[in-house]
Amino acid sequence: MARLLLSLLTSPVTAQPPDVAPVRSRELTDIPGKEVLMLTVEYPPGGSDPVHRHEAHGFIDVLEGSVVMQVQGGPAVTLTPGQTFDEGPDDVPVVGRHASTTRPATCLVLVVKDQGAPTLVPVK
Repeated sequence: MARLLLSLLTSPVTAQPPDVAPVRSRELTDIPGKEVLMLTVEYPPGGSDPVHRHEAHGFIDVLEGSVVMQVQGGPAVTLTPGQTFDEGPDDVPVVGRHASTTRPATCLVLVVKDQGAPTLVPVK
């Protein structure tokens, strides 16, 4: 029993990924081949994103809670409600996590991407 408790206490805890819910999508008829996707991202307490890329332009607006964001080569920033962050198609977000371990955080995200392209591509 003591060995089981020790292994639970010393094993790494995997952060929960956020819940992502589409709000709206639309073809951008005046920009052939492009579409816009609006979605909400709700981070559970202590939740985080995997390292990924979008191959799109992404605009993040924090609605509730606080979120830490960082793209490869840039500084980490902590955002609170009303603050925004953006990512370009060549950016690799290396940090996207909720700053609190006790309360959820919610963001509204707008992504402008190629039609039919995946919204998120994992990076290894």
